[in-house]
Amino acid sequence: MNTKIIQNKELNIFEAIIPVIALIGMLAYNVYIYGDEALGGSNQFVLLLGAAVAAIVGFFNKVSYKKMLDEVAENIKSTAGAILILLMVGSLAGTWLISGIIPSMIYYGLQILNPTIFLPATLIICSVISIATGSSWTTSATVGIALIGIGGALGFDLGMVAGAVISGAYFGDKLSPMSDTTNLAPAMAGTDLFTHIRYMTLTTIPTYIITLIIFVILGLTVKTTGIANTEALLTDIQKSFNITPWLFLVPIIVIGLIIKKTEPLIALLVGTLLGGVFALIFQPNIVLMLSGGTELTFATGYKGVMNAITTKTVIPTTNETLADLFTAGGMEKMLGTIWLILCAMVFGGIMDAIGALARISQFLLKLAHTTFGLFASTVGSCLALNITASDQYLAIVVPGKMFAKAYKDKGLAPENLSRTLEDSGTVTSVLIPWNTCGAYQSGALGVSTFDYIPYAIFNYLSPFMTLIFAAFNIKIKQLVSDIK
Repeated sequence: MNTKIIQNKELNIFEAIIPVIALIGMLAYNVYIYGDEALGGSNQFVLLLGAAVAAIVGFFNKVSYKKMLDEVAENIKSTAGAILILLMVGSLAGTWLISGIIPSMIYYGLQILNPTIFLPATLIICSVISIATGSSWTTSATVGIALIGIGGALGFDLGMVAGAVISGAYFGDKLSPMSDTTNLAPAMAGTDLFTHIRYMTLTTIPTYIITLIIFVILGLTVKTTGIANTEALLTDIQKSFNITPWLFLVPIIVIGLIIKKTEPLIALLVGTLLGGVFALIFQPNIVLMLSGGTELTFATGYKGVMNAITTKTVIPTTNETLADLFTAGGMEKMLGTIWLILCAMVFGGIMDAIGALARISQFLLKLAHTTFGLFASTVGSCLALNITASDQYLAIVVPGKMFAKAYKDKGLAPENLSRTLEDSGTVTSVLIPWNTCGAYQSGALGVSTFDYIPYAIFNYLSPFMTLIFAAFNIKIKQLVSDIK
């Protein structure tokens, strides 16, 4: 809310978009050369090259090196919480694997979630958890990881499963009164939380119904390869782990903490530690194996659990289908994602420092000659900020501050703006690989952003839905309607 929008009268729109064009061009070529391996490091360096282009533009427009560096520092500082959460997600995945929590979720899930209903069930489960917790990130880090495992065992394309997880997670995130973005958007637009949520359902519910129908159709038509192997999978899981419903206590406690408004970082830490304790109780042989010792003592137990938290863990299995499911990367796995976020923040920070973010939003605002044009400009601004600033909060804050007066001048109620900010700023952030949300979801679920984009149906339909409502003047609330 306290984000300062940096203006630069020296900068014109053509100069402002030069770094964006350069970045998109370089990233496109880099992905063409490296394919799925682009996130291994080359994309990160390309973001720094894009930042260098932005810095050159800044130097030509009288922006000092110190000012750019200060803004980069502020941007990186703003991601501290996200980086710590990413590290805790990696550690949680490690202890939840060796304790048998994730294998138990897969074991029971395979018996309940058959391929026909799996995709729509995934969407609904993640929606409910996300509404209850107010966090798409927590949803993906807990039930999302388990559902990816179940989907992989059933033979589904993991991009498809991740798309269902993300669609459900962001639906709940949008509508939950506990969500930070759901509180931020009305604050920027000048309306109250529950007016915003009620008004947002007008576009969100139809989008969700369409998404659900598509996943039902996919579930009925997509051929999977894992149906015949289910019994063998269940047997092999039982051979490797002590499977018991008691293990579900840990995820229940974590979700309960989030519902009670405990900070996600604290809840994930508790989940990690409980996972370690349950590993010692229910899977002592696995802990001993990871420690490399011959007898389970305090020292070997500590080493086994700590190895799972920090580094790559592989549980031996002869079943090829389970090999990937029995592997966790720990904190170490998240370092590549953190690297990507830091480089993205360098680019976003310099773009902000030179005044490019404000100039792009101002340009889009000038195109808004009609009501539809105003909505379209807001959507375009949110998308541009998600691409350039690499942060969903800036994609809400900057357009929110820039467009608030324009909506009022056109006689539109502020909830029109708050809804559009959520429909285009919040949900599209996860579609950008170098955005904090895209990087997080890809890292947490272990699925490339490019693989899940086609199936994140709710996320890319949402901005189109809000534009359709604006184009046909459907439920567009006027300020004058409140005057008696």
